[in-house]
Amino acid sequence: MEIKDDIYESLVSEFRRGFIVLGVLSQLEQPEYGYSLNTLLEEKGLRIDPGTLYPLLRRLEKQGLLASSWDTDTNKPRKYYSMTDYGRKTYKRLVEEWAAMSELMGTLIQGGEK
Repeated sequence: MEIKDDIYESLVSEFRRGFIVLGVLSQLEQPEYGYSLNTLLEEKGLRIDPGTLYPLLRRLEKQGLLASSWDTDTNKPRKYYSMTDYGRKTYKRLVEEWAAMSELMGTLIQGGEK
């Protein structure tokens, strides 16, 4: 049976939704503004549409994982995002969960037993 492209793309989109948050948090050890964050991620192979990134940053801030502050010292004011203490703790737990799920999925895909 041939995989329909629209079904495949939908499944890939579901995969991406699950790891974009982790990817974003991984790059916020230092404060970043949206464009610089997007550039960092893209340089490392994770392309996120700005229409996805900015709402995600606002949601993570609303959830208490990120804090933001404006830098108005330059000609172009920029909103910088950084992880809160709660965000760092949550990120650490997510990394541990990712590692466990990745190991399990590897086992399942290879047909082995845990």
